[in-house]
Amino acid sequence: MAPAKIAKSERLLNLVICLMSAKTYVTAEYLRKNVVGYADGEQSAETFKRMLERDKNELRALGIPVETGSAPLGGDEGYRIKPESYALGEVNLDRDEAAAVAAAAAVWHEPEVAVESQTAVLKLKAAGLDVTRPEELGFGQPGGGRSLGDERAVRALISATTEGRAVTFTHRTAGATAQRSLEPWGLVSDGGRLYVVGHDRDRGQTRTFRVSRISEVEAIGEAGGVTVPEGTDVRALVTAAVARGSGEKSTARLWLADGRAHDLRRNAVQVHAADFDGEPGHEAVVEISSRSTLMRSILAAGRDVVVLDPPELVAAVIAELDALAVSAQAPAEKESTR
Repeated sequence: MAPAKIAKSERLLNLVICLMSAKTYVTAEYLRKNVVGYADGEQSAETFKRMLERDKNELRALGIPVETGSAPLGGDEGYRIKPESYALGEVNLDRDEAAAVAAAAAVWHEPEVAVESQTAVLKLKAAGLDVTRPEELGFGQPGGGRSLGDERAVRALISATTEGRAVTFTHRTAGATAQRSLEPWGLVSDGGRLYVVGHDRDRGQTRTFRVSRISEVEAIGEAGGVTVPEGTDVRALVTAAVARGSGEKSTARLWLADGRAHDLRRNAVQVHAADFDGEPGHEAVVEISSRSTLMRSILAAGRDVVVLDPPELVAAVIAELDALAVSAQAPAEKESTR
């Protein structure tokens, strides 16, 4: 059976993800073989060339800077998008505008988009191309550490914040969950993650929560019952909370497959030879300056790394892998029911 044709918008999205993720120029032949939407066996080389030219021109017309060039050591002409050239300058939004943007951003959590973006990046890595880290691009994917959160939770938090209502929700940490009660003051994006900040009724103080760890949000109380204290800078509160979290230094013990997981190996403070289930490798000790950053590196390495210690990191990685498996399975189940 011939593969189903995908929508033009999906093809353009796949192309943008591919060109932004690659740190060198990607050839047209590579795009034809690996980007979903171009790999059509019945399509002639000339038809593909015209399609790619139209897509590049359309992206440029939208303000996306598609560059043409070749690798430093020479070779065929290729294309890329430098993330720094595509980044927006500082944008100042009022409360309603920020809420609308946050709601739109939540779509990155949807399985269809998340799996497509992850698949595009994995194909680049498999082809031996130097790939920009996902956190540098801000593409979210469930289980990958950059998820903005469940769309239902995001919408409920935005609605409650706009209406001035308190909320209760389930908050997940490594290996544990707890019910929390919060008077939300605002939602802020920082480093590709979404946070909600406000007055924590349980602790009696200002607290910041990562939205990707929140579920089962329920608004309580009357509308207008929550007011933001005068002079409160919610963005500054989130920035400070994130900085405090990333400053906690501890260590993790990992097993690394022989000759693999080079990012983790370079950052290790101790390394010695050790087998794992009969497979040769090394045991490494790495500092945890930011647990989320370390988890992204661990998840990106796949089966080439095993977390040995601490137990809370082991539990967190397992939870993220389970979430990724569920998100990857959802589109397949949806397709099988059609």
